Amino acid sequence: MDFFIVSGGRFKLDGGSVFGIVPKPLWEKIRPADEHNRVDMNTNCLLVRTGSSHILIDTGYGNKMAEKNRCIYGMSGTTIVDSLAAIGVKAADIDLVILSHLHFDHAGGATVSDLEGHLYPAFPEAKYVVQKGEWEDAVNGYATMTSSYLEENYAPLIDQNMLTLLDGDVEVWDRIRVQITGGHTRHHQMVLIESDEATVVYAGDILPMTTHLRAAYNMAYDLFPYDSMIQKSRVLEQAASEGWIIIWDHDPNVPAGRVYHEGEGRYRFEAVSFKA
Repeated sequence: MDFFIVSGGRFKLDGGSVFGIVPKPLWEKIRPADEHNRVDMNTNCLLVRTGSSHILIDTGYGNKMAEKNRCIYGMSGTTIVDSLAAIGVKAADIDLVILSHLHFDHAGGATVSDLEGHLYPAFPEAKYVVQKGEWEDAVNGYATMTSSYLEENYAPLIDQNMLTLLDGDVEVWDRIRVQITGGHTRHHQMVLIESDEATVVYAGDILPMTTHLRAAYNMAYDLFPYDSMIQKSRVLEQAASEGWIIIWDHDPNVPAGRVYHEGEGRYRFEAVSFKA
């Protein structure tokens, strides 16, 4: 297997939302904010190449956001399709797209809009997969997440019969499996890839950045913060004991690394470089 970190676009979020209950005097020491109290984020998507097949995990926010929202979120950089093209991978080369969940910064790049506003799947030859419960929450506007669940990002996939709804923890490709974590959303899933060298884990928004290693450092966007803390602790414990490589889906500086246990509830990380 070959692994590539590919960006689906850079953006900014309010620091208070990124670190939840942690006071600003603490979190700004490790993640400084801009004049609007926003911190830098990336959408680190993962491309897995195994043989002649290409599996993509998450898609960034895409090209469909209105200019007002692009300004609010400080969106910049490239789309996932352009990032893939930069490493010689065409949209039609993608065989499988795994979506950790359906928030706009993860599923926005799953569909694209042309100059006339027509929507269509960004990866025409791919099968897309997401948890059935996540899909149901998205289409029903579960809780207060209607601004994060945008129909334009997933309706074309159903219309084209390209979306497969998963029911629980399953293997979606040889040596690639998904596991429900909950926490961030009710049916948020992480992805585990068993390569010959190591287990690579796309933890999604359970572990969005290296600055979220501590138990209390969780996003205010988590619908179930306690579940996020429990799942994060389990992931970190197993990652440290088994040498997993973690993909931090939103870290602008360190997209991948290993974690090491440093005492009760404390971990450190060391960056790992994949192909550019």
